[in-house]
Amino acid sequence: MCAGLSYFILQDRLRGNLDATIEQSARKSDKPFLEHNCTPGGSPGPFDGMATLLYPNGTTCSIGDPIVPDYELDMAALEPCEPVYRYGTTREGKQVRVVTVNFKPGVAVMEARSLGYMRSTLQKAALMLGGITALGVLGAAWAGLTISRAALRPVGDLTRAVEHIAQTEDLDTRIPVHGNDEIARLSSSFNAMTAALAGSRERQKQLVADAGHELRTPLTTLRTNIDLLLRSEQTGRSLDPGAKERLLVNVKAQFAELSTLVADLLQLARGDTDHEPHVELGFHEVVTAAVERARLRGAEVVTDLSPWYVVGSATSLERAVLNLIDNAAKFSPEGAQVEVKLRDGRLTVRDHGPGLPEEELPHVFERFWRSPSARGLPGSGLGLAIVAQAVTEAGGTVRLENAPGGGAIATMDLPGTLIRNSETDKSP
Repeated sequence: MCAGLSYFILQDRLRGNLDATIEQSARKSDKPFLEHNCTPGGSPGPFDGMATLLYPNGTTCSIGDPIVPDYELDMAALEPCEPVYRYGTTREGKQVRVVTVNFKPGVAVMEARSLGYMRSTLQKAALMLGGITALGVLGAAWAGLTISRAALRPVGDLTRAVEHIAQTEDLDTRIPVHGNDEIARLSSSFNAMTAALAGSRERQKQLVADAGHELRTPLTTLRTNIDLLLRSEQTGRSLDPGAKERLLVNVKAQFAELSTLVADLLQLARGDTDHEPHVELGFHEVVTAAVERARLRGAEVVTDLSPWYVVGSATSLERAVLNLIDNAAKFSPEGAQVEVKLRDGRLTVRDHGPGLPEEELPHVFERFWRSPSARGLPGSGLGLAIVAQAVTEAGGTVRLENAPGGGAIATMDLPGTLIRNSETDKSP
């Protein structure tokens, strides 16, 4: 586009310069020599060029190659007027640029110059501009290709990484991140996603390994007890009624432990989206329901609850509170009470047991972790892990620490309000 515009500007300038040169020559005072040359017996004057006189009757008189008149345009110059510019030809067919001016009243002079120089200059300019344009196109194409390759290289890396993961399921693949543009942000997000997926898969593997380890003990005990019962029946040696009753009670207890363990595993193994829809609910009501269930199990619980409304799953939160109370009751001395208090979204569950060594506190919410002092007590080591998962889903936090004066205190903080939002919406 720039080359074409340059060409047309050059053409206009050359034509303008040529017109000015011809007009200046046509108006020179030596034109009487031209007229003298056109009278009978006249002789050429000192003039070098192509010029033709035009008379009202259409006749012409020329010096040099006669110019073919354009009667529609040139006849207007017989009277004083502005010069007439046009392209024309001579009698010999030569292409010329013609300027027609008024020579004197009733006579016009047509003067011309060859277009050869102008056309030669334009031809050279066209070749030069064409070459520059071609070089520019090639340079732009090379620069565009180079830039596009550099810009799309991260996209290619991302594509290859995705294809590699799809083929090998290798979630440890990472994409190098350079800069801070959109591609870099996409690469960072992809790396974060694969890291999260790798962590989730690793946690699943660990859960399966831990579950297999924990299931092995009750299953082995069950198999041993059942084999003993079968052997006594097959050999005809009946067990002592008291021993048989103790054996059956032990089998029942193992089945109960297995049922609890399987239920806890299912609770932990479900995905973050595989739960009840979160709705607004009264957390104090959830705590009251959990306390009633704990009392049915024989726990001594005292409460001090104030209203607090949260958004979450009632089932998950009730299970979490119940696990905290059960855990506190398990370590409380005979006849001791578990204190449950809810104030401004903070729930505390305190026991008056022996407490925990400080080095064990960071591990209490890990799956299958059990304090050495609690290895002989019933439980799977998943109760507090379920508490942590439920609280995290509700957007809260939970911690366990030793209480002043002895015992342990579990603290659960949940975001919420003192008044139900639906009641606020109805207020004027």
